[in-house]
Amino acid sequence: MTEIKQVLVPDIGDTKNVPVIEIMVKVGDTIRAEQSLLTLETDKATMDIPAPFDGVIKNISVKVGDKISEGALLLLVEVSATKASSLTAPLVAHDSAKKTANLLAEPLAVASVVLSTIAPSTLAGRAHASPSVRHFAHELGVDLERVRGSGIKGRITRCDVLGFVKSTLSQQQGGGLQVAAMPIVDFSRFGVIEIRALSRIKKLSGANLHRNWISIPHVTQHDEADITEMEAFRKELGEKYGDEVRVTLLPFLMKAVVRAMQQYPNLNSSLGVDGESVVLKKYFHIGVAVDTVDGLVVPVLRDVDKKGIVQLSRELGEISVMAREKSLPATAMQGGCFTISSLGGIGGTFFTPIINAPEVAILGVSRASMTPIYVDGKFVPRLMLPLSLSYDHRVVDGAEAVRFTGYLGKALLDAREMGL
Repeated sequence: MTEIKQVLVPDIGDTKNVPVIEIMVKVGDTIRAEQSLLTLETDKATMDIPAPFDGVIKNISVKVGDKISEGALLLLVEVSATKASSLTAPLVAHDSAKKTANLLAEPLAVASVVLSTIAPSTLAGRAHASPSVRHFAHELGVDLERVRGSGIKGRITRCDVLGFVKSTLSQQQGGGLQVAAMPIVDFSRFGVIEIRALSRIKKLSGANLHRNWISIPHVTQHDEADITEMEAFRKELGEKYGDEVRVTLLPFLMKAVVRAMQQYPNLNSSLGVDGESVVLKKYFHIGVAVDTVDGLVVPVLRDVDKKGIVQLSRELGEISVMAREKSLPATAMQGGCFTISSLGGIGGTFFTPIINAPEVAILGVSRASMTPIYVDGKFVPRLMLPLSLSYDHRVVDGAEAVRFTGYLGKALLDAREMGL
């Protein structure tokens, strides 16, 4: 005989309306006690909800994106009568589930959180991987904290573990990068100091920026684009739409970048895991760096090639507000093909942006300025926009990068052809 048992959200402290970011099982799956069923995420941590008993899943009551609280129904599981009668406590009393849930309620529990496509999910230093992958890594002596996941939500797969082993062996044979330890200095010896903790976003992004900088051979191509006519058109749109939508430079840049990537597809690619192939993407999702009080986040606008300037302006306004209110879902920062980092509203001329792996290029934009340009025997004032394209030299060579920025400049000249 069998019995249908409910699986409920366990005790997660005072946290409510926690988003579901991954469901690891499906109807019909046979599950075992302690097996991870789904993953929740708050601004403090990610956590896996474990199965309280063995059984077969008959129904899943939630989906990715749902926000759930303690006691909400997650699954219906068919268990044998023998095993059902031996269950003495519901999920909320399940010891390991409560230990996991307490990480959300305890302010001092520091757990890594996925930000965008940059980092794999972890929980209190625990890498995001299935039990079978953990067992496989243990057999090989691999520390999963050092493995970058390529699966959904940064989940570590068996191939990721094998790739890490291959990479480690290669570095050992080739004398991998050796970096001297940073000096430890007591700065208080020299004067008054203040110690201020880095924000969560800066701690997460800092580790990834460091990894990207030392592991990707960066080259930065500087160029300028004439946006005189484009700026006039942008102002026309501003007058036309008024308070309905704020039209900025970014939508024009996004459309121009897509046109340039269509012409030079290597800029819309990623280096294969084997290091010997290139993944060419047929979609055009553009990440945009947004400045918040806690640091930069990079939400992604999807299918930019299929949208006009006005629609992109609306979406940019919406995601910027969500980013500053910390309400962006994790999925909104994944799947980018290319990133734009604009500092034009602040100032500067040129800079060297760091590539957002696994992308192969990033465009830095500084403040435009009126510059005398020699045209037809005389100098005329033109509004010139500084561009800084950092690219992965393993995938993109210098000649292609120069052609890309040149084509980008031409695309910006044709702003009225981009579509509203």
